[in-house]
Amino acid sequence: MKYPIGIQSFADIRKRGFVYADKTAFIYRMALMGKYYFLSRPRRFGKSLLVSTMEAYFLGQKDLFKGLAIEKLETEWKTYPVLHLDLNARNYEDEESLKAELNKHLVMWEQGYGMTTDSNLAPEERFYNVIHTAYKQSGEQVVVLVDEYDKPLLSTIDNKPLHDAYRKALKAFFSVLKSLDACIRFGFITGVSKFSHVSIFSDLNNLDDISMDPRYVDICGISEEELHIYFDDSIRELADANGMTFEEACERLRKQYDGYHFRQNSVGIYNPFSLLNTFAKKEFNDYWFKTGTPTFLVKLLQQNDYELHDLKGIYVDGDVLSSVDEGYDDPVPVLFQSGYLTIAGYDPELGYRLDFPNQEVERGFFRFLMPYYTSQQQSSVRGILNKMTSAVKQGNPDDLLQTIQTMLAGRSYMVAGADKEKDFQNTLYLIFTMLGYNVQVEQATRQGRIDITIQTKDYIYIIELKLDKTAEEALRQIKDNHYARPFQTDKRKLYLIGANFSSETRTVEKWVTEEHSRWVFAF
Repeated sequence: MKYPIGIQSFADIRKRGFVYADKTAFIYRMALMGKYYFLSRPRRFGKSLLVSTMEAYFLGQKDLFKGLAIEKLETEWKTYPVLHLDLNARNYEDEESLKAELNKHLVMWEQGYGMTTDSNLAPEERFYNVIHTAYKQSGEQVVVLVDEYDKPLLSTIDNKPLHDAYRKALKAFFSVLKSLDACIRFGFITGVSKFSHVSIFSDLNNLDDISMDPRYVDICGISEEELHIYFDDSIRELADANGMTFEEACERLRKQYDGYHFRQNSVGIYNPFSLLNTFAKKEFNDYWFKTGTPTFLVKLLQQNDYELHDLKGIYVDGDVLSSVDEGYDDPVPVLFQSGYLTIAGYDPELGYRLDFPNQEVERGFFRFLMPYYTSQQQSSVRGILNKMTSAVKQGNPDDLLQTIQTMLAGRSYMVAGADKEKDFQNTLYLIFTMLGYNVQVEQATRQGRIDITIQTKDYIYIIELKLDKTAEEALRQIKDNHYARPFQTDKRKLYLIGANFSSETRTVEKWVTEEHSRWVFAF
């Protein structure tokens, strides 16, 4: 079987015989039932291929759809003028970058319709003229396909002046769609995030956001049903190559790549990029993360002093998930729309429960964060984590804290004015989560909250953190508040650890450990 890894051209896939999960029935329904659509999906999830498929359909390229669902649904196969704008093919580093990218497409369209390029006109004026000319020359309404509209915005989240300039430019450019509604047959816009203040969402009040629409949850990605329709032979080959049964391979695929839910009670969706790479290479790996993770996500977390342990099991309202506000005060909607969090449940009173979709995302996300919360380079993190793993497994808290002290030495705060105590707590939570142990942060007891609890097969560690105080004071708090009480009947060895961080040295200044002797509490 031929796997279209990195191929986003529908024509290439069909002509060269690559496997294609048929999504054409969705396209027919959209073309029949509506006019303007928006779809938010994570990167590498098949948005560009979907746009390319739409382009082929509206260009009337019937031969490419032989054997697919739409072949039986469509009877006219009309040809429309198509304007395809892809904003993903550039790094947006200055104000001229967006202008240059828009100009590249505008010149191509203008030349295609025999128009004279007038560089004195603003991009939105030229866009207006192109649509109007295409409509008049062809006698058919125009199809406008916009892929990754938000790439310029996401690239400049941490650069407000440039971000605002891009937002203003896009607002003017896309406002043309509303003013030329009579000339447009179909409009489809994709992106990772939905920015609530960009005009394509405020001016186009008839834009149908299908990102959480139950009819379109599997319009991108691979559902469980599609996995077995198209890839059962691939799963068998994968299983044979890894000494597994077919069922074991299916379970491994589910844990590692499945789990994306774009609304409550919907089917789980597999990451197509990771699936195709796994089948092609016959090896399980974190392929999605190897393509790069945007650093703006880390900046959002740190700018907002976000507590990392809150990412697992957080409840939010639906409005939070549907758009990103102008101030980016909450990183959660960006993390959800970017694919790092997904809908894991729904409660009518509490809202949507979010969590990491699968092992690839959770493991990769925490691994990516490590250099930003410690002083270590990515290349040295694994060796240090191995040392800590050994210390935790062998019940050696002093070695554990000594390694952490070394790991954090020389680190700098990424955001001025950040909550330093929370910063240290986030760092430790990140470290212990990467070790793969059962880690709880702010675990509630009758007399307070335990900063960090780590549980292994043989040991329990209760850790209290202080900032610019004393390790002894931290240990005393553990004892005075009886933080060990919930584990009184547990047979595992229990260590109490008080640790003090210094804001001056930016690492663990001192710690004290004590092996807990169990006794019966009087109530």
